[in-house]
Amino acid sequence: MTNSIGEIRDADFLFVIGSNTSEAHPVIAMDMKRAVRRGATLVVADPRAIWMTTIAERHLQLAPGSDIWLLNAMANVILSEGLVDREFIETQTENFEEVARTVARYTPEEAEKITGVSADDIRWTARRYATTEKAGIYYTLGITEHTHGTDNVYALANLVLMTGHLGKPSTGLNPLRGQNNVQGANDAGATPVFYPGYQRFDDPEVLAKYEKSWRVRLPREPGLNLNEMMKEVGGSIRGLFIMGEDIVLSEPNVQKLEKGLNRIDFLVLQDVFPNETTRFADVVFPATVFAEKDGVVTNTERRVQRVRKAVEPPGEARPDWEILIDLANSCGADWHYRGPAEIYDELAADAPRFAGISHGRIERERPHGLTGLQWPCPDPDHPGTLYLHERGILRGKGLFSAVEYRPPQEEPDESYALVLSTGRTLYHYNAATQTRREEGLVDKQPEVFVELHPSDARKRGIESGDVVEIRTRRGAVRAPALISRQVRPGCIWMPLHFAEARANVLTNDAGDPVTGTAEYKVCAAEVSRVKDAPRSAAEFPGSYAALGDDEGAPT
Repeated sequence: MTNSIGEIRDADFLFVIGSNTSEAHPVIAMDMKRAVRRGATLVVADPRAIWMTTIAERHLQLAPGSDIWLLNAMANVILSEGLVDREFIETQTENFEEVARTVARYTPEEAEKITGVSADDIRWTARRYATTEKAGIYYTLGITEHTHGTDNVYALANLVLMTGHLGKPSTGLNPLRGQNNVQGANDAGATPVFYPGYQRFDDPEVLAKYEKSWRVRLPREPGLNLNEMMKEVGGSIRGLFIMGEDIVLSEPNVQKLEKGLNRIDFLVLQDVFPNETTRFADVVFPATVFAEKDGVVTNTERRVQRVRKAVEPPGEARPDWEILIDLANSCGADWHYRGPAEIYDELAADAPRFAGISHGRIERERPHGLTGLQWPCPDPDHPGTLYLHERGILRGKGLFSAVEYRPPQEEPDESYALVLSTGRTLYHYNAATQTRREEGLVDKQPEVFVELHPSDARKRGIESGDVVEIRTRRGAVRAPALISRQVRPGCIWMPLHFAEARANVLTNDAGDPVTGTAEYKVCAAEVSRVKDAPRSAAEFPGSYAALGDDEGAPT
């Protein structure tokens, strides 16, 4: 995130795209609700009608996978109507002319044909975004989980740069991270091309620094990204060490992955509870939950916060860092860290962005009146950075990137006439390893479901509560049908949390060429009623989906 969570409530225009914020990020959604109550304009771009669309000024219900057409058309309006920030573009950016030539072809009228969003709504949104001083963009997996996910982010960045909505409060480009410490994992170097602090693996100075600090010879070639790894399981990859991830539930095209897991030689699983992947494990290391260990997490706004041990871990459970040190030393290392504070001090010493952060400083200080420190924080006297690029763009010049529309890897045809997308619900989290063990949450969201638009259900003779079979080119699962106008005609939607009807049996493992992120959000599918199967109530108390009947749902 370029900006901070607290700035959301002071924004005057919120453009939320590819984010079911009230269910996936309910705390952040509270600040969005505060902003709207204060008078801010909210626009939501999403193929589904979600709770956030009930308080939005406009819902841009675009066709899944058509984001580039929508965003380039908005850029077209901003450019053609003279709403760009010329001074900002000329002094702080580069490559604008290439983007201007590209978006000139993406008129709102042509975009309407592809996206289904009216040209009037596209123009209205572009004008309001460009002419509102405190205008921020907020996005998450609905933007990135595509084979063109990186292009989607570039297109959003183009909007920010051409309007100058950067380096100021309540503006910027703000990805909402999907897990509590996924930002911290990236910061610490959990990618195939970066060392801690986003230092490139192929920079000779960086390589020399870490070889000296870690006293090892480091690889000269990048590793595989997650999608590439999963495709090599059982092939070139003969062993896996998995921490805190249930890949048998969370990875796409999972039946193919399971075949690979049955061929590998050795699998180690380190987690807090058994999960679907456990049955493939040769060794299980029991880890601790957040309340049983010390350390830090870094949240979505780059804020490094302390985690403090509250209770003793049960049985043989141990903190992750202790397990890793013992494992490394048994393989010949000579590691002697005394605790998480010392480990973080080493990370900060070699990564300039975090040089001013330590456990001790987080304990002692409250910069800006808040706990934790936001990077960049280059020295012990620096208060942390509320929003990025205030004194100029960090890379020197903001880079415009011209992107062209590419259709999803898989589109509907005669055999698979629907488009399947997947996501989260309010009451369960990711693979539900933890949340489906909690009776209250299970009571609120007891079972899987698949949403169908009434027109698609009528064509197939399906009613709410019917058990249906959902099929794609990769496999099939069964789930109760929920007839709902939340989804567009021609689209269906499933949550990913349920092992008994794994949505990721169906999803496509085609990946983005830059990041490898799989196309969870779009694949061709078909649905049919399962005859003589017991019916389900197909109603989930407290879920917005339950409002989606044929008569009373929002259109």
